[in-house]
Amino acid sequence: MTDGGLGRAAMALAGVMARVAGWRPDEFWAATPADVRAVLGGWAGANDAVPFDSAALAAMMEQFPDG
Repeated sequence: MTDGGLGRAAMALAGVMARVAGWRPDEFWAATPADVRAVLGGWAGANDAVPFDSAALAAMMEQFPDG
């Protein structure tokens, strides 16, 4: 991506994880996508039958915008 979109998206997700899980930046960057999904899925009340997906993440980011 030439517009820096991935960087902005990663920073937004890091902010969500800081609020939801209390992760510090080094904890976020060391986490795997599975770690992030597990935390967000548990926070959203999801279970194995209802996975945490991009629509759920978008809804959470709308509910808790940065800045």
